[in-house]
Amino acid sequence: MSGSADAASALAQDCARQLVDAFAHYNAEFRTITRRAPLRFDARDWRGSQQDAIERIGLYDRFVKQTIAELRLRLGAQALNRDLWRQIHGAFAARITELPDPEFTKTFFSSISRRLFGTVGVAADIEFIATDLDPLAKLHSAVGTNTYVNHGSMSLLFEDLLGDVRFRSPWRDLDNSIAHVAAEVRAHLPASKQRRDVERVEVIRPVFYQISRAYIVGRVVGREFVLPLVIALKNTDSGVLVDAVMLAEDDVSIVFSFSRSYFHVDLERVAEAVVFLKSIMPRKPVSELFTVLGRAKQGKTERYRELMRHLEHTQDLFAHAPGERGLVMVCFTLPSFDVVFKVIRDRFAHPKTVLREEVLAKYQMVFIHDRAGRLVDAQEFRRLRFPRARFAPELLQELRREAAHTVHDDGADLAFDHMYIERRMTPLNLFMRSAPAEDADRVVLDYGQCIRDLAYTNIFPGDLLLKNFGVTRHGRVIFYDYDELCRVTDCNFRDLPQPTNHEDEMRGEAWFYVAENDVFPESFIQFLGFNDAQRAALLRLHGEILTAAFWRGVQQRLAEGEIVEVLPYHPHRVRVAGSL
Repeated sequence: MSGSADAASALAQDCARQLVDAFAHYNAEFRTITRRAPLRFDARDWRGSQQDAIERIGLYDRFVKQTIAELRLRLGAQALNRDLWRQIHGAFAARITELPDPEFTKTFFSSISRRLFGTVGVAADIEFIATDLDPLAKLHSAVGTNTYVNHGSMSLLFEDLLGDVRFRSPWRDLDNSIAHVAAEVRAHLPASKQRRDVERVEVIRPVFYQISRAYIVGRVVGREFVLPLVIALKNTDSGVLVDAVMLAEDDVSIVFSFSRSYFHVDLERVAEAVVFLKSIMPRKPVSELFTVLGRAKQGKTERYRELMRHLEHTQDLFAHAPGERGLVMVCFTLPSFDVVFKVIRDRFAHPKTVLREEVLAKYQMVFIHDRAGRLVDAQEFRRLRFPRARFAPELLQELRREAAHTVHDDGADLAFDHMYIERRMTPLNLFMRSAPAEDADRVVLDYGQCIRDLAYTNIFPGDLLLKNFGVTRHGRVIFYDYDELCRVTDCNFRDLPQPTNHEDEMRGEAWFYVAENDVFPESFIQFLGFNDAQRAALLRLHGEILTAAFWRGVQQRLAEGEIVEVLPYHPHRVRVAGSL
């Protein structure tokens, strides 16, 4: 018996070592891809940056699948031996205590065991419980920063800072970039907090990269204040220049938005950077900070942990999300928690013809796509369970009736085979009904900009009804209903034919042939719930998006390989290149 126990223990140790090594290989490859970002920036290889982003996103799932296949082959009939996996779990925990970001490694282990065993809810004996995996709890070190002390001259301070940022590309008129940053900081501070009231500037050592821009990320520390500081850098034909300076929390939060592509920044310990970022964006959830730094799986773990901790301390019920009932998704929310839950219905009512597999594919496409600040990052979860008593009766009834293939009763819980979780926003149609006139008018224009930005990144929303868009706390319009979303390059944009007689003009349906991928931009305005003044304002600023010529022009630019930049900062923050 002793020999059998020793053999099992040795096997558990070997499997634990294999799992630690698998994560190490994943992490090394993750960082290898990330380290390409400075080279892409120097070469202005934005297409390569996009390819790196897609490759890195798919890395985690590839390593999980590969590791499971290797373990199945190695363990054979013992692959689902629970006693063995308990031993592997203990041996694994002992091996990772000194590793950077050990919670990441625990999350990887849990991904393996959950997928291997098909775990619903939590299996505490063979996984690491997400609610216990606080990656910030035992952190005793700080992210590496460079500190620049103010000796009485803002210009000299930022000369030191920018002088330490080196690329293979030369600076384009470094003096003007220095002057621009210093002027922005002085303009942002009240007169009483300038000069010696700014004690120092601290910046995270690695530069942050996101497709076509590089970012210096830090904070301005004064005697009685701390300001975020994000400096956007652009690489032009003639060199690198400062493109924008952001010092307000809201502006910085938009750069780190849940609707943008993940940053590529080479960090030894990611949790340390999250603590720093949380200090300059206190309202940003930790889960979103991990996600926007490219650690999407850890971001999911954090979101689940945030949710379960919240459930422990609240009593409100899951209820239908505000807004019109969707034909594809059952959408619900916990009023006291800032997310929306989406479950695909078993059947889609007329006129929806999309298949479940197509909906899944569209969400996956958005996951790897450049979201350009206009598509919400929907996190995909499987095999979750929540207390059934926390569901409002009418929501529980609808889930049982319309999502029975996905939602099941399991003891006192409701188990979900599959769902998406995304940040909650105010549906645009509801916002327009209740917002002050000035805010509504501004959002109408941002709606037009949203459609334009999506077009530039090869996304056509398909359904432009206001109910499919949301408004963030920053007043930005975001698209979140993906079942009819498609690529601009897959559409046939047509001018609306003119009726040849009165009978054609009076028909309720189209009197001309319409193929499946035909789109008539001139007809968009008919479906938008704007008043006359708002329609006029939309037409003045964004009238071209209602023409087939605009969309065909975008198609041509995309076909020619052009990457149209959609920046995460407002135009008034951008210094015109010619003035530098």
